[in-house]
Amino acid sequence: LTMRFSIVALATLLAVGDSFSITSTPSLRTPPSLVPQASLSFSKSYAPISSRAARSTQLYESAAAAVPAPEESSSTGEGTATMTNEIFNLVKGIVGAGVLSLPAGIAAFGNAPSAVIPAVAMIAVIGALSAYGFSLIGRVCSYTGGKSYPDAWAKSVGEDTAWIPAVSATFKTVSAVLAYSMILADTGKALAETAGFVTTRTTALLSITSLILLPLCWMKSLASLAPFSLIGSLGMVYTAIAMGIRYFGKAYAVKGGQFAVAKELAPSFGVKGAASVMEPSSFILICMLSTAYMAHFNAAKFFIELKDNTIKRFNTVVGTSFGIAVAMFASVASLGFLTFGENCSGLILNNYAIKDSLMSFSRIAVAVSLIFSYPLAFQGARDGVLELFNIKNRDDKTLNGITLILLSLVTGMALKLKDVSFVLAMAGATLGNALIYVYPALMFRGAVKKMNNASNGIKREVKFALSQAVLGIGFGLVGATMALKTL
Repeated sequence: LTMRFSIVALATLLAVGDSFSITSTPSLRTPPSLVPQASLSFSKSYAPISSRAARSTQLYESAAAAVPAPEESSSTGEGTATMTNEIFNLVKGIVGAGVLSLPAGIAAFGNAPSAVIPAVAMIAVIGALSAYGFSLIGRVCSYTGGKSYPDAWAKSVGEDTAWIPAVSATFKTVSAVLAYSMILADTGKALAETAGFVTTRTTALLSITSLILLPLCWMKSLASLAPFSLIGSLGMVYTAIAMGIRYFGKAYAVKGGQFAVAKELAPSFGVKGAASVMEPSSFILICMLSTAYMAHFNAAKFFIELKDNTIKRFNTVVGTSFGIAVAMFASVASLGFLTFGENCSGLILNNYAIKDSLMSFSRIAVAVSLIFSYPLAFQGARDGVLELFNIKNRDDKTLNGITLILLSLVTGMALKLKDVSFVLAMAGATLGNALIYVYPALMFRGAVKKMNNASNGIKREVKFALSQAVLGIGFGLVGATMALKTL
């Protein structure tokens, strides 16, 4: 089943028209006004998804659509992006390096293979809820004419509090940059050892930061980095396939495996199976998923740029994209856990042997992707900090100085913190849950209250949306508590 997920995702990403051009659009993980990132505009359509794959996304389309209403039937705006283009970019924005920590989320509550069953169910349910929150933001933009996440908030909830989602997104971006640095530290060390150089995690990160990341973050224009964003998506597909090959080939089997690794990283299984999902520690995986599915700050951008942007077409984009993301997340999380069990590292690539050439290519793809994506995310974090502290002077000297300070702080934290799964869980428990569950529900409620002729269906849906917000707060409180206990 997990290999089938990988094949569906691979076919979706690669069965794209053979002609495209690069344009500069906002990042899919940070505020659209802050970070330029590559977008692929396709001039030819891609092969349709198979009927089985299409059926697998119906759950997410239904969750995103929720209760349709007559008010949602007309198109607004003058967007030019096709549904194919939007689906590709949204999948590219959702499926990032964070997926490599999900096996550790399963290991947080279980150590028997059957723990995968409730874990996959959680991945699907949280994916559906995330898709619904993403859809709500687009619908709020349709109702209010909002052009961005903060603008939609201002027009639905109020201008005086529009800073709340903007600040949340800034700190969420900082946490993403921190996770990038932590992954680069581990990946850099492993690649150096593969090449025969003995080094430490600290030396690896300091070298990468000073020699590569700092010059890139000082660049005035990041347009030349945009094409490399595609490497991340292809790298994740390759990694899922490679993990499947290693699992089904039993290369890391407890007995008779081809590769040997340190005891703390070697496969280890116990008796805590599916029933262990009832333990509070399962909320760690839920909160990690809130980070993994995060693309919501750009929901308004996707809605506005969609050609003929009716709610039905937008929900199709959302449902299909999140459905593909669910397949990828379930594949990587399941394969990683079924291979290493309770010893899954916060970055699953750390579990694979240094001499495993198949997985070394995954490390290279992830490292290259993060290095060239890093400045895009960092610029969003830096500009968000400038806005937060109301720094108006944006000359080169000021920007370079703040870049150096912020990058030093992030690097210092990355050297201190070793478990990237903790960072992802905490960020998801706090900022992720707010941006995915709480804020969209409040905006939807505010938009409906301002309608003169809201249908009874939409009024009932407000209660459902608010219940999801309460659920998100509960997820966050329990998840943050359990994540802190892992320190």
